[in-house]
Amino acid sequence: MDRTEGFGVYIDRTLKKVQSTFLQVFAENDIDLTIEQWVILQRVHLEGTDASQADIAKSNFRNRATTSRVISGLCKKGLLKKSRFRDDQKRYKLVMTVEGQQLMEKVLPLIQDLRRVSTINISEEAFETFYQVLDQLYDNFDKYDGYKKT
Repeated sequence: MDRTEGFGVYIDRTLKKVQSTFLQVFAENDIDLTIEQWVILQRVHLEGTDASQADIAKSNFRNRATTSRVISGLCKKGLLKKSRFRDDQKRYKLVMTVEGQQLMEKVLPLIQDLRRVSTINISEEAFETFYQVLDQLYDNFDKYDGYKKT
């Protein structure tokens, strides 16, 4: 078996475990969010008053349609408000509501604990190498331009 055989299975297995654990913790704490909704809500929280729908889509590697659908769901839940920027009527500005802020205060300690647990027994050096390998895999696939018979 060569060194690349099955690495996608390991990545997928790990991603599924991370997602299922997050969703389990959300359910146990009566948090009505999907992973996609959490990611968007967190980005809006981090970007503050400058949060735009287009920037959120880019920073999370999501297309605009998916981002728009998730944001609409968060608006329907009363966690976000969507308006236009005063100086740029083409862009949507995203603002977290009071309910959204309260939910963030409830979720953040849980997320911080999940992140803490995820790195137990992993050195800083190993984690840095992990990020470097993931970045290199991403770059390699990003540069892929089709099968070339050798």
